[in-house]
Amino acid sequence: MPIPESVDKIEKYMKEKIGLGKSFDLGVRKLKILRKNVQIYYVNGLTDSRIIVELIEELVAINDHEKVSSNLFEIIENRLVHQSIVQIKTMDELVDQVLSGLIVVVMDGECIGFVVDVRSYPGRTPSEPDTERVVRGSRDGFVENIIVNTALTRRRIRDERLRFEITRIGERSKTDIAIGYIEDIANPDLLDIVRKEIKSIEIDGITMADKTVEEFIFKQGFNPFPQVRYTERADVASAHLLDGHVLIYVDTSPSVMITPTSYFYHLQHAEEFRQSPAVGTFVRWIRFLGVIASLFLLPLWFLFVMEPSLLPEKLSFIGPNEENNIPIILQIFLADLGVEFFRMAAIHTPTPLSTAMGLIAAVLIGQIAIDVGLFTPEVILYVALSAIGNYTTPSYELSIANKIVRLIFLAVVAIFHAPGFIIGGTLFIIWLANNKPLNIPYLWPFIPFHPIALWNVLVRTSIPGSVIRPSIVHTLNRYKQPIK
Repeated sequence: MPIPESVDKIEKYMKEKIGLGKSFDLGVRKLKILRKNVQIYYVNGLTDSRIIVELIEELVAINDHEKVSSNLFEIIENRLVHQSIVQIKTMDELVDQVLSGLIVVVMDGECIGFVVDVRSYPGRTPSEPDTERVVRGSRDGFVENIIVNTALTRRRIRDERLRFEITRIGERSKTDIAIGYIEDIANPDLLDIVRKEIKSIEIDGITMADKTVEEFIFKQGFNPFPQVRYTERADVASAHLLDGHVLIYVDTSPSVMITPTSYFYHLQHAEEFRQSPAVGTFVRWIRFLGVIASLFLLPLWFLFVMEPSLLPEKLSFIGPNEENNIPIILQIFLADLGVEFFRMAAIHTPTPLSTAMGLIAAVLIGQIAIDVGLFTPEVILYVALSAIGNYTTPSYELSIANKIVRLIFLAVVAIFHAPGFIIGGTLFIIWLANNKPLNIPYLWPFIPFHPIALWNVLVRTSIPGSVIRPSIVHTLNRYKQPIK
């Protein structure tokens, strides 16, 4: 529907369709300028009132300096002292812009409105993300405001070829989603796939933001493993842009989605790149060891408990030293689920009380459970080591997926013993290798094997030595640095 030339008709439409007069936060400011009616539509709480007042002062001053016979449309266009002014011609655009936090100026006799970007979304200031802390490095992180997030990225990459394509998704939520990429680096085919998948999303709202978008793009189903890498750090996001990845920014979410990614991308952490290559490599290997322990330590120990003959004589001490009325496998599941209970309780417990809760869990519950015979000490030891391995995983989503796989491994080992451990591990690797989010092998560069890329996964190479961008994204420009 085109914008009517009468502001009274516009006001009537806003009252009937949008709830003007019923919703307290939706408002209109009516002015009389050069004997013509002018209206400004806005939403309280999403706009900067100070800027609106300045604009109104400029518009009212027109009556003191201009003649009645003047062209009001051109005068208002020039008097809107703001850097972001856009013309619109339909009521759908008017409604969308007003509900997004912008203001729209309309006037009698004109079927065109002016959109002024005076958004001031409520939210917090950039701060260091709790899940991606570093000893040294920047302390700013993404927030729930998409404008701030793109600005944090633009601050680090001041390249004229950096692009942010924005669109709105959700019939009712109309959530802003931006695709970030560097034009002469990112793969056009990858960009086309991401654009197509985002535009095909049809839903009334994506209030859960980026996770909803991920499920639509990748058709994840019940696959527990993350198909994209989430980051709340602007420096990590910028580094991936320079590597040729495509980023997806979703308004109201402090996380940015990095595509495409493989399993090993979820094991990287900014701390490795804030230290020397030797220290970064050491930290990376310790992290890999923790991830391996989170997956295989408990099932392997349980296998040795059931089949002590597999142990060398010097390792015969492994296994419970005394009998217990509760089967070992049940003890493991109870202890593992108990750790998960404590993790969930820590999330929902106020910070001042979480330390006390941790002491109660570790000292009272754990020790008393051993004393009364509910658990053997070794079960608590290996469950704790596996839990620590989970917490060393940088990606929260991957750590939970690994935990699910570990519980499946335990069940398979309990039923089939050693063949179950071997076959289960093999099927796990085959299943991961068959995952191809955005046509990218999930276990790249291990499967398919790429020696140079695998070396960069295992070893944190120095930045001056990283000349070629990762081949996983098939970039247009392969070289980060000039070849000497």
